[in-house]
Amino acid sequence: MTDLNSAQPLLRIQSLSVSLPASADRRHAVEDVSLDLWRNEILCVVGESGSGKSVLSRAILGLFPSRHVQPSAGRILFEGEDLLQASPERLRDLRGNRIAMIFQEPMTALNPVLRIGAQIDEVLEIHGSADGTNQRTNHRDARRARVLDLLAAVNLPEPKQILSAYPHQLSGGQRQRAMIAMALALEPDILIADEPTTALDVTTQAQILALIRELQRKKGMGVIFVTHDFGVVAEIADRIAVMQHGRLVEQGAADQVLGSPQAAYTRSLLAAVPSLTPGPKRDFSAQPVVLSVNDLSKSYRSGGSLFGAPGRRVDALAAVSFSVRRGETVGIVGESGSGKSTAARCIARLIAADSGQIMVEGVDIASLSPRALRPVRRRMQMVFQDPFGSLNPRRTVGQLIAEGPIVHGLGAAAAHARALDLLDLVGLERRAAARYPHEFSGGQRQRIGIARALALEPAILVADEPVSALDVSVQDQVLRLLADIRNRLGLTVLFITHDLRVASQVCDSIVVMHKGRVVESGPVAEVYARPTHAYTQALLAAVPGRQWSRDHEARMLTTPNPDPTP
Repeated sequence: MTDLNSAQPLLRIQSLSVSLPASADRRHAVEDVSLDLWRNEILCVVGESGSGKSVLSRAILGLFPSRHVQPSAGRILFEGEDLLQASPERLRDLRGNRIAMIFQEPMTALNPVLRIGAQIDEVLEIHGSADGTNQRTNHRDARRARVLDLLAAVNLPEPKQILSAYPHQLSGGQRQRAMIAMALALEPDILIADEPTTALDVTTQAQILALIRELQRKKGMGVIFVTHDFGVVAEIADRIAVMQHGRLVEQGAADQVLGSPQAAYTRSLLAAVPSLTPGPKRDFSAQPVVLSVNDLSKSYRSGGSLFGAPGRRVDALAAVSFSVRRGETVGIVGESGSGKSTAARCIARLIAADSGQIMVEGVDIASLSPRALRPVRRRMQMVFQDPFGSLNPRRTVGQLIAEGPIVHGLGAAAAHARALDLLDLVGLERRAAARYPHEFSGGQRQRIGIARALALEPAILVADEPVSALDVSVQDQVLRLLADIRNRLGLTVLFITHDLRVASQVCDSIVVMHKGRVVESGPVAEVYARPTHAYTQALLAAVPGRQWSRDHEARMLTTPNPDPTP
């Protein structure tokens, strides 16, 4: 909540513009933006990819992506000091000490060859202290005690073990907590959080949000929280600033912006937020079962020694069973580590299951040889979470889409003609066939991934988190596209997601997984309305901004259609 007793804001951004290179699609990443941040408040900066929100937040610390992206006008005042005029030495002194930042992807922000404890200790040794006095200390034992206190403060289990762990040995939520501990090590006045919960499961996300709110209130910090998730915004924001194409289009108190937005762009973003209320029920009882999974199991071993000692056995899948009827969309939901993506990869035969049946149109493909499996692959294709990682960067889009049909015997001319038709189907221009994957946005690359999966005219589509990294409006476009293609082509879809809002809008039935096991399944409307398992209840309760979602849905039903995005 804004500290009204302060005469001046903690941070004041005045008419800030950040220029882009001449080859960019617009002149400025940030254009004439003015914002205030007060002590004891959380300011959420929202907008789609390319809106300038991350550039704005990083400009505060002088973290520009290149020498071609630099401030061209304005001021950033911290306690009266213009940070844009500060020397590199002064900025290094402020970073972490007075203004700290949590990055979106901790795996790339953390040093992979240093233990977690050593990385936090480095902050204390170089910048600060072991006792919160901001005095540099070389007392190793005092710093170690401080690091353990920080790890405990962010609710990490067994801090002593985390202290000695490397980043890759922690889960995504644990790595993010470690990043928060590092950011809070010197008790900064300002905390900048750049999409810190985007890739996290709903329960982990809820924990991180509660932790940031608790620490902010306890320490009286000002927090700038960058996100595109309006559920998160509804959960924690005191004030909201909405950005589009580098410009600030709206700002105000959270209740005002969420309840009665003034800008057409804000209204369009809010209209694209997936509803938690499932859509109309579709009946598939008369349709044949095209995919049946029976007692599917998969385990891994970890921690074995070089001398042959067995490691710990981890059951990624334990006797998983479910079925999917023709034309139906079944969602597999759960947290990271629940086994949902392992199930998808086993079903698509990208990895081998230990035991169980995978019946595809009456054929058990679990034990088929690669040669015998080849015709089945035409019937079942996969859309991946990260299309950029699954698309060969050295091949054009047309070549990538035509590749599968050519491998399976279709002539090159016919395959390329089909690729052009598929680009039409997924809403991309035909001339996109001559371009390379890096020339497209994330949402466009996902459309290319869908076109590539459809090139072999499959009966079953396995979609593994296909929209989890997309902005809310792009996500809405891709989900509508998938629904349209499913209906037009009669596709059967297995949809993997940790986003319960998305599952409610896309899926006819859901399978809830926890620690490799199916704990609940059924029609999505019934499971959401009357969850029987405690884990399902916890997942639904952890959806950020759940009460706001209900109120928002009610408003949407009683107001005209929002203005289109300008």
